[in-house]
Amino acid sequence: MADFGLRAPHGPDMTGTHNPLEDMHAHERGAFDELIRPDDSYTKDGTYWADLPLGQKVKFVSSYDAAEAKRELGTIWEMVKEDPLSPISYYFRNMVLPGAGLGLEGYVLFSIGNIKPLFQKTWPECWDTATTCNQQWINAVDYLEIIGIIFGQILVGIIGDWLGRRWGLIQDATIMFIGLLMLTAAWGVTMNGWIICYAWSLFFYSVGVGGEYPMTATSGMENAVGSGKISTKEDRLHRGRKVTSAFLMQGWGQLCNQLLLIICLLIFHHGSGNPPYSEVATQWTYRISFAIPAVGTLWLVYFRAYHMKAASKQLTAAKKKASVTGYDVDSLALTFKYFGPRLIATAGGWFCNDMFFYGNKLFQSEFISVISPSTDSVMPTWLWSLVNIGVSLVGYYFASFFIDNKLYGRKKMQILGFIMCFVLYAIPGFKYAYYTDSKHIKAFQAMYFLGSFFNQFGPNSVTFLVAAEVYPTPIRATAHGLSAAAGKSGALLAAVLYNYISNQTKFLVIPWFGLAGAIVTFFFLPDTTGLDLKEQERRWQYIRRGEEKEYHGPAVHPKHLSLYERLVLHLDRNYDAEKDYQHKVEEYRVEWESAMAAKFAEKDQGEESFEDTDDSLLEGHVHTYFHRTSPMFKGMSPLEKPGSSMKKEKDEFKLPPAAEVDEDVYVNAERHDNPANVRLASSEEQTLSDANGDVYTSAQHTFTSEQVQQHTFSSESHTFSSSEKHS
Repeated sequence: MADFGLRAPHGPDMTGTHNPLEDMHAHERGAFDELIRPDDSYTKDGTYWADLPLGQKVKFVSSYDAAEAKRELGTIWEMVKEDPLSPISYYFRNMVLPGAGLGLEGYVLFSIGNIKPLFQKTWPECWDTATTCNQQWINAVDYLEIIGIIFGQILVGIIGDWLGRRWGLIQDATIMFIGLLMLTAAWGVTMNGWIICYAWSLFFYSVGVGGEYPMTATSGMENAVGSGKISTKEDRLHRGRKVTSAFLMQGWGQLCNQLLLIICLLIFHHGSGNPPYSEVATQWTYRISFAIPAVGTLWLVYFRAYHMKAASKQLTAAKKKASVTGYDVDSLALTFKYFGPRLIATAGGWFCNDMFFYGNKLFQSEFISVISPSTDSVMPTWLWSLVNIGVSLVGYYFASFFIDNKLYGRKKMQILGFIMCFVLYAIPGFKYAYYTDSKHIKAFQAMYFLGSFFNQFGPNSVTFLVAAEVYPTPIRATAHGLSAAAGKSGALLAAVLYNYISNQTKFLVIPWFGLAGAIVTFFFLPDTTGLDLKEQERRWQYIRRGEEKEYHGPAVHPKHLSLYERLVLHLDRNYDAEKDYQHKVEEYRVEWESAMAAKFAEKDQGEESFEDTDDSLLEGHVHTYFHRTSPMFKGMSPLEKPGSSMKKEKDEFKLPPAAEVDEDVYVNAERHDNPANVRLASSEEQTLSDANGDVYTSAQHTFTSEQVQQHTFSSESHTFSSSEKHS
């Protein structure tokens, strides 16, 4: 095997001893601009959108978003014309399937709260007055559910970063399936024994539910359902929508559960939803409501095992770059060191949110008893719950549509949501008697439902997204799991606290968590709206190499840092767009040379190397620039000056498949030390023309049309004679 000169270094050369933009032609610079400064984030003069004055920023963002919306609507219309049902299948494949686990989670977990009023009406001596059952075990149903979720979030978060996303996804679905079988078949010799069996079955199921949080967020963000390879433009423009669209399946799960409970009770209770309720009707309603999602969960196990094989691809690539196998303990330590303030934001914000979210669900029955005081039927409770779920779903979708808007985005949405929840819960808290009076009950309803809306169109959706988004890939699932576990500790606090305080006190306590959440978000949460996720990974690589201050890209732009990171850590001082441009060229050169070295060495993993390499580096002017200037090729027979008889090493260079084109192929030649663009004609004997109009033919280096199509260039000597010109 010939020596192809210098191999790709272990990292980009940041010594400043050479110019990374050496001998770059205008068309090559244009190609790099398109790669490094895409038009969805940069203006034509190369200004990052966040650096624009407010007026220009609004104009730039609005115009691009309008064009993108027009493009998407056009695409949908074309799909409808070809197949009217294709948009539905697209939505199912890209939005429903990634969030199927959370849909089942929402169905089952909120079924616990929905079905409890029916148990209380059917077995009041046990579930209501606790004369025949142990009150502690009745309370344990709520406690064990939340403790199981916390356990699963931490455990599966670690497993997801250790063994991979795919393993975590399959494990979650399997645990939930077994848990549903246990819930469906739960029984006991006594009523209290049944409650104990029911509580522990719910705990087991909740472990799988807890794991769904980090696994759904990370796999959705890393495109696990598709190829596993992130499209950077798609990532920048629609990453938040993709993840929150999966998360909102939780709302659809709640809706389906409530509808099914109503239908089952009508079926098994002789078409009536009014009391008294027979034990047989209640048992059938309860067990059928858990058996149906068990079937869906079994299908989910199959789907994740056989159709989500790329789920761990991004994690594997990140570990490969860091030369890590197993769990990345170093990344965990570095995360606490460099992303500690972000952990305060994601964990603290989620804790405050779950005081609202689970508090809303836990005292929903008390709220409904205020607006419907004169009924013993569970139907009014379930019907009002259906309305509340519908309002929440609207909030979920609003969050999905606005979360990627650069002028609004994650941080503003979360702060506004927290503040609105604070206001909407504080008002009835201080004037509880006034708003619960029949004359003002409509205003009370409006504030309660608006609280549900802004909770979804705010912290509940945003916390789920940013808890994965603001952390690097190797530790993303762990960080998300820890943040989610902190959130569920807020839910646990709510579940315990609400057993000992009055309804009015609940409305007095809850609002302050909204205010605290807004403050924590304002100081510690960075706004990652519009930030390319690959930039965060670039910064992480610098941190791992101990070169944090050498990173100058958008990930340390003031727009994408928290107030704490700007004012206390001063990370924004490292931002320098021009230095970052040069560094990116060097980093891309390293990536390109690694792919070429693997190709030349004919290693088995050569194909995989191309698969992990950005396709833009393997084609067009970017590719030819690196081929022309790379140390790997500089010592290898370039196009020589006319009349030269020098013999150099054979340049057995073959473009990878990603660079293949069907039309004209351009290479760069040098004549009298001047660069030129030369065209390879598709004839038996090829001609090369330089910028001065001279045309040369090589008797020793000929290219057939077949070789042009295959992009195989081979020569013993690139020597061209001006006497061999052709017109």
